[in-house]
Amino acid sequence: MNARRLLPAALTALGLLLAGCGIRPTEVPTDFGGAPSRVPCSLSQPDLTVQSARGVPVQVFLLCGSSLVAVDRTVRVPDGTADARRRVIVAQALIDQLTEPPSAGEKEAGYTTHVPGGLRVEGPRPRDPADTLRLSSAPAGLALYALAQIVCTLSDSAAAEGDGSVVLGGPGDTGLRRYECTAELRSRPGTTLPPSTQVAGG
Repeated sequence: MNARRLLPAALTALGLLLAGCGIRPTEVPTDFGGAPSRVPCSLSQPDLTVQSARGVPVQVFLLCGSSLVAVDRTVRVPDGTADARRRVIVAQALIDQLTEPPSAGEKEAGYTTHVPGGLRVEGPRPRDPADTLRLSSAPAGLALYALAQIVCTLSDSAAAEGDGSVVLGGPGDTGLRRYECTAELRSRPGTTLPPSTQVAGG
């Protein structure tokens, strides 16, 4: 008998044999690869170490892969703090959060930060707009990743006016600019300058 005619019959018999043993034949090839790993930038559960401190819930932007991703944090602000002072306290707390290394869970998920330690925040000078935040280092002198993290974190917080932008300046006679956090900046922080416009100040 022709071998081509025997093959279908043999396959049918094999299928019946497997079914009789309680095993269903597989029609789709199975890939026995390695165990699946955690999806990058996805925390499997809330980081209790980071969220244990009581305070005002905020978000900071960390780098994960090639994009900025928001993660939850808390900051403490004394009750009854005036708005102007509150803005600076929140801004400094957010900067401090950005300068700290990510938690163990965040590191495992691929999060990093590029904001340098020791960065300080001050409020506006007499001739600056009321919502100005002056950094101890000129914004233009920061690495692109760091500047993107700072702009997106501050512009999306109580330290700014809530319109997706923040007015930043540096020490001395450094000029002021209003920076915006855009979708393009969040997706390409290492190659994109934050959109900005010059702001009058003194």
